[in-house]
Amino acid sequence: MSTANPQPLWQPDPERIAQARITRFQAWAAEHHGAPAEGGYPALHRWSVDRLDTFWKAVTEWFDVRFATPYTRVLGDRAMPGARWFPGATLNYAEHALRAAADRAAEPALLCVDETHEPRPVTWSELRRQVGSLAAELRALGVRPGDRVSGYLPNIPEAVVALLATAAVGAVWTSCAPDFGARSVLDRFQQVEPVVLFTVDGYRYGGKEHDRRDIVAELRRELPTLRAVVHIPLLGTDTPEGALEWSALTAGDTEPVYEQVPFDHPLWVLYSSGTTGLPKAIVQSQGGILVEHLKQLGLHCDLGPGDRFFWYTSTGWMMWNFLVSGLLTGTTIVLYDGSPGHPDTGAQWRIAERTGATLYGTSAAYVMACRKAGVHPARDYDLSMVECVATTGSPLPPDGFRWLHDEFAEGGADLWIASVSGGTDVCSCFAGAVPTLPVYTGELQAPGLGTDLRSWDPNGAPLVDEVGELVVTQPMPSMPISFWNDPDGSRYHDSYFDTYPGVWRHGDWITVTSRGSVIIHGRSDSTLNRQGVRMGSADIYEVVERLPEIRESLVIGVEQPDGGYWMPLFVHLAPGAVLDEALLNRLKQAIREQLSPRHVPDEIIEVPGIPHTLTGKRIEVPVKRLLQGTPLEKAVNPGSIDNVALLGFYEELARKRA
Repeated sequence: MSTANPQPLWQPDPERIAQARITRFQAWAAEHHGAPAEGGYPALHRWSVDRLDTFWKAVTEWFDVRFATPYTRVLGDRAMPGARWFPGATLNYAEHALRAAADRAAEPALLCVDETHEPRPVTWSELRRQVGSLAAELRALGVRPGDRVSGYLPNIPEAVVALLATAAVGAVWTSCAPDFGARSVLDRFQQVEPVVLFTVDGYRYGGKEHDRRDIVAELRRELPTLRAVVHIPLLGTDTPEGALEWSALTAGDTEPVYEQVPFDHPLWVLYSSGTTGLPKAIVQSQGGILVEHLKQLGLHCDLGPGDRFFWYTSTGWMMWNFLVSGLLTGTTIVLYDGSPGHPDTGAQWRIAERTGATLYGTSAAYVMACRKAGVHPARDYDLSMVECVATTGSPLPPDGFRWLHDEFAEGGADLWIASVSGGTDVCSCFAGAVPTLPVYTGELQAPGLGTDLRSWDPNGAPLVDEVGELVVTQPMPSMPISFWNDPDGSRYHDSYFDTYPGVWRHGDWITVTSRGSVIIHGRSDSTLNRQGVRMGSADIYEVVERLPEIRESLVIGVEQPDGGYWMPLFVHLAPGAVLDEALLNRLKQAIREQLSPRHVPDEIIEVPGIPHTLTGKRIEVPVKRLLQGTPLEKAVNPGSIDNVALLGFYEELARKRA
């Protein structure tokens, strides 16, 4: 791969650089904390990891983090795992999320959109009132700091209120989207034993209503620790027997009372995709998330009062938690509950238009779907307020960068494209958006501030302009404080620290370029390694899925017992397409010419569909295990898969090959 100096796709103009909050932060940090005044972002980043304690102290001062009791040190223990941030400090996440209500009471905190695409505002004062009322009712129900509160909810305002009220009480929030089946939800919630469950009677998706009352009844039966169930009648049904009415719990006009909890007190539990075994129940702290998200949203995403922040997500994905944290910066957040492509592929752009989104985030897959469907966002919608389009979920291919840039440039728009990459594990980004840096096609702009991101070879030697393991060599505040139900910390340790002791290994292949940008190649545990030449699966998908006949693909590299290596490419064809000799040859030629002759697949096999996790990621490693002969029940957790029936194809293929 060449990382020689290409021309940037986009360059921020001097005015944008001058006005960026990160520029003002750097000048202030130079004056007050010895940060470099010159050298732009690269110098600031170097300082942020060389002087980690000073940097995070500066973040708390710049964003006026309110400590009810002061901290004794910034970083009490640097060891990973086990770093201790701001020991002695107490604070409350929800208090910071609702601060804008003091001086912007009548402005919208939330813009709520369903499949009608008509935004409905919830003001800061109304959000604060509902949180205050619900927090008081939770306390009356006996909910105490450390208790778990769960939500089986779509991306609706009630979910935000419930999260913030839970945090205000000092309880621990956890949520699943209502498209998750009962088994998937129970695999998650049974681990944490919630005392309260917020539920809807159903949800609307793709123009249809989906009744979930039977699933809710099953959850109630199978969660014996529940003391209360709260019914939100999204489809208008009556409150079930023994459940509480949402409207009754949020009718009060009560000042929010914020429990001041230790910095490392649990805020929420997120779940890994859980493709094998039970999902990892990842616990992150009130303080760690607060300061990490202030940095990420306020400096990297350049969000503040006056901005409108829309990211297409569901409550079962960390990006929902990240979206809610937009409130920390005084930003109006856009909640969309519905299908990403209803009534047509351009739906998300229409929502961005109607809400006046300034930062619009989506998946790389959606961008590529729009390109393939002939959507023209900047021509067909008024996106004049959109300053940044951000993508995550999988690497945005170079074609996606060029398509976005060209679509907006035709209308004279100066679009900042931010491809970002992080993980549920830290509920943040390791690398991505920097408003003051150029954007290179197919690349993330830079590692985040305070993130000591490296690419390492198997021996722990740093690599530049070469593919290696994504590692983080110093602690980040939002790294998990623990996994739930992992008393000796062994599962946590084995997940990130078993390869390089004391260093976080994330499981992605990356290249750190000599320009300081970052390229993500896909998961390192499903990487394609042919004759010593490693390639991420994302590189294959980018080339293969340019062909209009290919709806989606899955490539697996399978080590054989005899030392051989079998690399099949599975293709899900577009309607009407046929996998004939001509298409087979075009696929092989595209990979040979655009990637590498070594990575032409051994076989190209048509499949009825590609299986994904419930958060939409292709499941490569479990399919690899199936193809290696692992029984289905050991290769994958069926409750974590969007269509378990699809796995039968791969299981049968493994049997035939054996």
